[in-house]
Amino acid sequence: MAPWLPTKEEKYGVAVWNFPRTSEHHLALHIGETVHILQASEGWYRGYSLRNRAAWGIFPASFIHLKGALVERRGVEESVVPAEMPMVQEITTTLREWATIWKQLYVAGHMELYDRVRQMMCELMERRSQLLSGTLPKDELLQLKKEVTGKIDYGNKILKLDLVVRDEDENILDPDRTSVISLFHAHKKAAQTIMQRIQEEMSPQQNALGCGARPAASPCHSLYLCVRNFVCSIGEEAQLLLALYDPVQQRLVSENYVIRWASTGVPQDIELLNNLRVIFTDLGSKDLQRERLFLVCQIIRVGRMDLRESHSRKLSTGLRRPFGISATQCHHLCATAVMDITDIIKGKCESDEDKQHFIPVHLATADNDFLHNMIRKAVEGKDINHKGQGFWVSLKVLWGDVSHVWKQHPHLVDRSTVVARKLGYPEVIMPGDVRNDIYLTLVQGEFDKGSKKTQKNVEVTVCVCDEEGHVLQNMIYPGAGVGPTGEYRSVVYYQQRHQRWMETVKIAVPIEDVHRTHLRFTFRHRSSSDSKDKSERIFSMAFVKLVQADGTTLHDGEHDLVLYKGDSRKLEDASAYLALPSVRSPPEPRLLSGSSFRVSSGTSSLTVSARDSFQISTVICSTKLTQNVNLLGLLKWRSKPSLLSENLQKLMTVDGGEVIKFLQDTLDALFSIMMEHSDTDVYDTLVFDALVFIVGLVADRKFQHFNTILEAYIRQHFSATLSYKKLLSVLTQYVEQVSRGEPCDLLLRTFKALEYIFKFIVRSRHLFAQLYEGKEAAEFQSSLQRFFLCLNQLMQSPMEGPTLLSQGAALKYLPSILEDVCGILDSSVLGALLRDFIGNLPPQRLLRQKLQSLSDIVHSKAFQSYECRELLLQAAVPLLQDLVEKGEEEEACIELLSSILEVLYEAQKRAEELEAQPGAGETQHQDLVQVKQHVRLVLERLLHPVTRRVIVLDRENSLRSHYVACMAAILSQMDMEHYRSYIKAFPSRAELMDFLMETFILFKDLIGKTVYPSDWMVMNLVQNREFLRTINQFASTLAEMFLSDDSFELQLWNNYFHLAVAFLTQDSLQLENFSQAKRSSILAKYGDMRATIGVSIRDMWYNLGPRKIEFIPGMVGPILEMTLVPEPELRKATIPIFFDMMLCEYQLTRSFARFEDEILRQLDTEVEGGRGDEQYKQLFESILLSCCQGHPELAELGQSFVALVTGLLERLLDYRAVRNDENKTYSMSCTVNLLNFYKEIGRQAMYMRYLYKLRDLHISYENYTEGAYTLLLHARLLKWSNEATTAPVQGTHGPALRTQRQLKEALYNQIIHYFDQGKMWEEAIHICKELAEQYESEVFDYELLSDILQREAGFYEKILKVLRPSPDYFAVGYYGQGFPPFLRNKVFIYRGKEYERREDFELQLLSPFPSAERLKSTCPPGQDITGSPGQFIQCFTVQPAEDTRSRFKGRSIPEQITNFYRANHVQRFYYSRPFKKGPKDPHNEFANMWIERTTFLTAYPLPGILRWFAVTSTTTTIISPLENAIETMVKTNEKIMSEINRHQQDSGLPINPLSMLISGIVDPAVMGGFTKYEMAFFQESYLREHPEDEENIEKLKDLIAWQVPLLAEGIRLHGQKVTEDLRPFHERMEQCFVQLRAKVESQYGVREMVCFEDQRTGRPRSMAWGPDWDRLSHCGDRQVPWWEHRPPATPALTPPCCPEPSSAPLPRPVPCSRHIPGLHPATTWGHGAETPRMQPPGSPGT
Repeated sequence: MAPWLPTKEEKYGVAVWNFPRTSEHHLALHIGETVHILQASEGWYRGYSLRNRAAWGIFPASFIHLKGALVERRGVEESVVPAEMPMVQEITTTLREWATIWKQLYVAGHMELYDRVRQMMCELMERRSQLLSGTLPKDELLQLKKEVTGKIDYGNKILKLDLVVRDEDENILDPDRTSVISLFHAHKKAAQTIMQRIQEEMSPQQNALGCGARPAASPCHSLYLCVRNFVCSIGEEAQLLLALYDPVQQRLVSENYVIRWASTGVPQDIELLNNLRVIFTDLGSKDLQRERLFLVCQIIRVGRMDLRESHSRKLSTGLRRPFGISATQCHHLCATAVMDITDIIKGKCESDEDKQHFIPVHLATADNDFLHNMIRKAVEGKDINHKGQGFWVSLKVLWGDVSHVWKQHPHLVDRSTVVARKLGYPEVIMPGDVRNDIYLTLVQGEFDKGSKKTQKNVEVTVCVCDEEGHVLQNMIYPGAGVGPTGEYRSVVYYQQRHQRWMETVKIAVPIEDVHRTHLRFTFRHRSSSDSKDKSERIFSMAFVKLVQADGTTLHDGEHDLVLYKGDSRKLEDASAYLALPSVRSPPEPRLLSGSSFRVSSGTSSLTVSARDSFQISTVICSTKLTQNVNLLGLLKWRSKPSLLSENLQKLMTVDGGEVIKFLQDTLDALFSIMMEHSDTDVYDTLVFDALVFIVGLVADRKFQHFNTILEAYIRQHFSATLSYKKLLSVLTQYVEQVSRGEPCDLLLRTFKALEYIFKFIVRSRHLFAQLYEGKEAAEFQSSLQRFFLCLNQLMQSPMEGPTLLSQGAALKYLPSILEDVCGILDSSVLGALLRDFIGNLPPQRLLRQKLQSLSDIVHSKAFQSYECRELLLQAAVPLLQDLVEKGEEEEACIELLSSILEVLYEAQKRAEELEAQPGAGETQHQDLVQVKQHVRLVLERLLHPVTRRVIVLDRENSLRSHYVACMAAILSQMDMEHYRSYIKAFPSRAELMDFLMETFILFKDLIGKTVYPSDWMVMNLVQNREFLRTINQFASTLAEMFLSDDSFELQLWNNYFHLAVAFLTQDSLQLENFSQAKRSSILAKYGDMRATIGVSIRDMWYNLGPRKIEFIPGMVGPILEMTLVPEPELRKATIPIFFDMMLCEYQLTRSFARFEDEILRQLDTEVEGGRGDEQYKQLFESILLSCCQGHPELAELGQSFVALVTGLLERLLDYRAVRNDENKTYSMSCTVNLLNFYKEIGRQAMYMRYLYKLRDLHISYENYTEGAYTLLLHARLLKWSNEATTAPVQGTHGPALRTQRQLKEALYNQIIHYFDQGKMWEEAIHICKELAEQYESEVFDYELLSDILQREAGFYEKILKVLRPSPDYFAVGYYGQGFPPFLRNKVFIYRGKEYERREDFELQLLSPFPSAERLKSTCPPGQDITGSPGQFIQCFTVQPAEDTRSRFKGRSIPEQITNFYRANHVQRFYYSRPFKKGPKDPHNEFANMWIERTTFLTAYPLPGILRWFAVTSTTTTIISPLENAIETMVKTNEKIMSEINRHQQDSGLPINPLSMLISGIVDPAVMGGFTKYEMAFFQESYLREHPEDEENIEKLKDLIAWQVPLLAEGIRLHGQKVTEDLRPFHERMEQCFVQLRAKVESQYGVREMVCFEDQRTGRPRSMAWGPDWDRLSHCGDRQVPWWEHRPPATPALTPPCCPEPSSAPLPRPVPCSRHIPGLHPATTWGHGAETPRMQPPGSPGT
């Protein structure tokens, strides 16, 4: 193979396929995993995964997609950084982190969150592709980054990941380049933004919109409308007018969107097919808050007067007629379509461009219905039969103006989309929005029919004319979506006297032509006949001028126009009517009907029609035309100078919108007045007040965007060089007036406008200086100082009322002028003025405003100067100190302190960068020194008050986190010199100690219960970094000042150690719990702070010297907690402290018992809490053993101690590993291991703790028998005395049980209850007897004695009457190295539950080990299995081996009793495996049927304190076929006898089992019984080959002979109970039995049973048959069969020659005083406690 060569370009890649590890040299990779490539060779790479840098290996090059990367430090310490843009890297890292959690969500079943995360991941991948494309412009890139970061932050929050903080450009903030205060504010802002987003997602209203806070934040909204289809049978061309309508005000809100519809049912412009889109813009928040809002569509037919008229005559065409169809009515006037869009606009229902809404068409119901009335009726919501005619539209609410919508929704809105504007100004007028629109509405008219018989069909024609009467073309817009026209024709209503059109059009006249144009309205009758229609002339005319005589524009509102009659040519002659009045005056009397009068004009022949009327309304939306005469008078002030003062005063009454429209013109006029009257001050105050008024308007929200216009005017257009003197003079005059106590109402408004007033002043002075080369600079500075002095004098005033308000306004608005003033006045002068400005205010006056003002001053440019900052800090810091100590105005104090610290941080960074630059000199160094002096001032005066305040405030107080941020900010700006000077500044050692004590306690509290949310990772780490630096600094102080004998402070050192350990063990520093990406990020930025503090703790411990003994055992727990942190280097550095503690105590007391006790106690708690691992156990053992070898006096003791601790660690780790398993089987085993361990070493408290844990586990799984045995362990430690209890009392046996007798009695009652539930009544009887003895002989409580005896009697009855199935036993082997040590390659015997099948038991057994393989063979596995890394489980059923009980021999005992002892208190179990050996006999399988019998001996009898025990020894024996036959015959005979006894005692039992049993033996057709045995073993050939089996052959024959009397009794019983149906079957069995009996008795002799009468009848009894059946045979001469002399009592069968029944009572259950199974027979506690009889040691799992 080619050699491995270092790579040069191929350094970084991503796995595109999974690569499994099939060799020890391979590096396993998963899709998406990134690798650092170091070497290459023949299509293979060598490197490591960036997810786990410790794992190195080789992998195929074809599996890797290479990516660009930057290589740092090539060589041994080489590292790679992806070359992608940071945002792409962040998306990649986020997707990897989310993917892991996403899979976990699926497994956990959180499908809703799973789907949301999946959607967000897909969106992020799409955005990542867009970022990688590199085609986005800068503004779109920034917007995309904001969208991406919003999704990432939102996803991190719902997945409970860390919060990411960013700057304005969406870049992640670098904590090394950002102040602590800025980080805190960034975290707070990000958290608020995310919470707001989450609330929007949870809100149904906002969720429907898909966007939350945008409606409130955006000043402008738009409604997107797309007409998908229009279905209606019209028959002619039509115009569809869509608009927004307010039903409350009964008027349109927007322009009409006009669609020209062809008669063929498609748009006239075929290109608009499927592209009928409009966006209604300029909708403000007030529009969204309208009570109701509708989308309406008016349908106007263009064509004939009546659709029903025939074509037999020529008809007039081109008429705009309301559309209508009906089969029954002559005329249908109109049709409309309306839709309520209130909920869509307000976001209460879904707004989706893909969802279609149907809007039905409403038809007219009468001839006189106008379009406007139709809309009103349709809005009322009456049901109609639309017959499927209507619109299908899509709607979506969009946020922002048109330009913003174009960028955000290019798929919806493009340049071809029609824009329909609002009828009026938007809420916020944008500076670039230039409009000159006049919205004209034809309201209504009333026309007399005159000489006609019927009412006229009136059509109104509107046109724009100049002074000569010429019609100006393309000035009228019928609506959005169509081009302009020269004239507009109204809808024609058929024969109506009162016409109501309500038709709105837009008039757009160039600004230069407005003053000479007017609107002309002509009226004519339209006939349905074309010939008559052409002959119709104009019968009336009206007009209105756009500009009034006073120069103002036509006012908004309704206008009642004068109608003129006359010759049609005269009516269109402008010279004939322009001089006439156009608008009817309101008080003008109404003349009689039919009257008219000639206008008094010499040349005019027009008459006024008094019987007719006509009204219009107008709305002017123009940024160039004004309707205000006062504003016009000011703009043209030179034309009437005498009215100048009046116009200036009236300017304050002009509507703000009018003034803003003419902002530049108005300002030019004001400053022209001031400049042209520079020699007098007559107009100065008026102009100043007008300027204040205008600036106040710009500050209004509606015009806030005009700030830039005003600033641009000051920079580019303003040219009044002398105005600064007048403005400053009037301003100073106002301030002086108020400071003297005189009223000045305008000063408050002046202060609000102070910023721009000073901009005008400074700009004017700058222009003057440029023009006159800097003249009068001193005078200007003097004037400026005079203003400040007057202001400072105002601040001194103690008066209330207006003065107080003025002082508050000054505090609020003065900081806004500092940017402009800073370059004019010297910094020291300005600083002194500002200091006095703040200081002159009385101490308790306007505190909050004073602090806010100081905060604004700190953020100003003035505070950047050292001299100014020096003077201001002298005023601010003492004030802050006083208020913080008192706890007053805390929010304002924190804001000011944060501002100061922020500015000082920036100044310090700036000074450090300047000093670090090449060529930096003394000046740069001095700047840094000055900043540090100010930091020192803040530190010395404010650090201690701030820390005290953090201690005092409640945890729930929201200000506490801000205080902590300020404290951390102060610490971050301190250097070594600051610490030294601060420590030296304490006047006494006691005060320093108090400060250190407070600081240590506070830091520990803040570390343990952090004030920041857990997802504020950066903030917590920055705080930890500063705390670490401070702790180490103060540690040096401890070593220097509090270590000597005369100055040592134990509590202070103790607090230090506890603080340092708490710092090291806090959750936010445990890197192993984080993802690889997060861990790498923390290590790169902050390092592992645990190692740093760990080394400090170690050094400080060794510095203690002989004082160490004072910290033992108190510091054992904290040091143990520190060493358990899973960081190898930290463990190696700190574990030796334990040996130092041992050595220290040993040298003083010649033992280390206190240390040992404490570490054992603490180790139990810590490991159970999740700390510690196998690596720690190995390190602990190796390091301490190594230390002990260096000290011979501790070698033996040390080794014993290490063995003790490692043994405990092993058991604790095993216990923890299985503690949380659903199957508690293994948890119980580990609990018993710990129980035995603590008993061995004599730790009673820990022993009791785990004893009750074991009891609780058993009871939770209904293992009542085992729970009783467990609780009995505690009871046996107690004695029957009135001594106080010494052992800890747990569980329900509370502190009320003070004596051992009380506690033992309570425990016994609980144990009896558990034994009762577990059906172990024999054990419960023994406990009852012990209690009865106490009640009878010790306490003489006969009432309790009566109760306990009754319970005992009940248990005896249950033994005989309650069904109690025997449990099955299972042998389970755990083979393979994959199991934990307490199971590995061991065999256990399990006690099954009632009726538990082996299949169910196996499933439960395998559940904790899903990857384990079940062995099918019952043979012990070989080394290939036991040594393999896998898991193999073997499970099979075993039988309990009943011990021979001498007292049961030969007795007639109820089988309920014997069955119990067969299955309980058993320690030996066997499993029989048949196998064939020798030549195979096809006719007799019993001849070579050998049995391999394996006998298992358990550590303890079952049941015990566990349902299973480990097998301590195994023996295997081989049973020959003959011996197997003997065993089989014994069991068969026992079974027959058991069945006979059962049927004798209970005649109601079914006969089927007895029938099958006897038939299988006696019937030769079944080939059952012993025939096969005779063929196999009773042949001469067998005896010749096996002479040693002669004795066993005789035993087998004897058993066969004894089977005959048993079968005889069985057949007799069967004959008594058999039914007539089975009588033939019974007779067949009798015939077979007669033959069998004759044969057996002839060959093997006669056996007869003897009947022993039992007085207690009615219970089934069984014989305890022994193995030596030969002793029961041939006991004498043939006896008379017992059934020939039947006694009166029901007999039980016994073999002959049995001994007489003994007079001794039956053996009682095994006493509970025996050793309780499962517990080591070790040390017992308590004086006089009962000592159980011990068995050999042993425990489960050991």
